[in-house]
Amino acid sequence: MRPAQASQVASDAKHLVARVAQWFHRATMQTEKATFGAGCFWGVEETFRNVKGVLSTSVGYAGGTQENPTYQDVCTDKTGHAEVVQVEFDPSQVSYDQLLDVFWSNHNPTTLNRQGPDVGTQYRSVIFYHSPEQQAAANASKEKLEKSGRFNRAIVTHVEPASTFWRAEEYHQRYLQKRGQSHCAV
Repeated sequence: MRPAQASQVASDAKHLVARVAQWFHRATMQTEKATFGAGCFWGVEETFRNVKGVLSTSVGYAGGTQENPTYQDVCTDKTGHAEVVQVEFDPSQVSYDQLLDVFWSNHNPTTLNRQGPDVGTQYRSVIFYHSPEQQAAANASKEKLEKSGRFNRAIVTHVEPASTFWRAEEYHQRYLQKRGQSHCAV
């Protein structure tokens, strides 16, 4: 084998080893889910989607009584669902506590069933926990924020067990990104 060929084989082998290692890491990586409601899900999704360690986001509906609701159903304010973002994350890169900080920093948790111009129970502030550890962390984070004095009014955010997540219609997924926007304009 000529030196140039040997060099190419070595380079190809390095790339193959790197790809196998990357695949193995993804295959064995432990991911977690977090679900947050903080008003209109478009901006909330965009915020979480840009957090390092967040692997994927989906917008949808949770916390209601109707099976497989549509956006139109949820907008009637009769299904009990909140607009939420479900986040899949790698806890070795971003902690649940860090995601809670993002949640608290990107909406007003003192307005009941409202964020900005959006009014209705579907816009409520809510954390849906997926484990006892997430429940404890969410409650501790909420209590710490209440004691901090950052807000002049009581925090109305609910901390509830995760219920069925109903993925929203495709046109809602990555809504702002598809339009080249980083946030909702009010």
